[in-house]
Amino acid sequence: MQKPVEKEWDLTIDPDTVRLFVLKAKTLSAALNHDYEAGNEHEVELDDQARETHHHDGLAEEESEDLTEREFRALINDLNVDEAAELIAIMWIGRGDFDVAEWQDAVAEARGRGSKRRASTYLLGMPMLGDWLEEGLEAIGA
Repeated sequence: MQKPVEKEWDLTIDPDTVRLFVLKAKTLSAALNHDYEAGNEHEVELDDQARETHHHDGLAEEESEDLTEREFRALINDLNVDEAAELIAIMWIGRGDFDVAEWQDAVAEARGRGSKRRASTYLLGMPMLGDWLEEGLEAIGA
């Protein structure tokens, strides 16, 4: 475990809000299953002799993923500009792009990325977002 960091800043974003994003991001990651394609038949082996065909309805799963993704986007859109920048900065620190000592630089760069809509698209493109946010929170001692 990392030793606590002496902070020279106060977070605008509530660490509990970041933890909510961690849970949502992990839910989104867990929902992704690339083994199946919508509408394809897959054989399921029950024993040595019997086989059953399983029809995968990709649309039903896609709809539930879309709800989680829409909820994630809505949560980001509810953040103010400073909170959205800090969320991205926390992810970068967790991913190792910035060190904790570079917090102000990370926030400034994240703020320069533009709108919250672009922030949600950017963050949703991160395959390990939940883990990186979690690691970032731990690194900054929140």
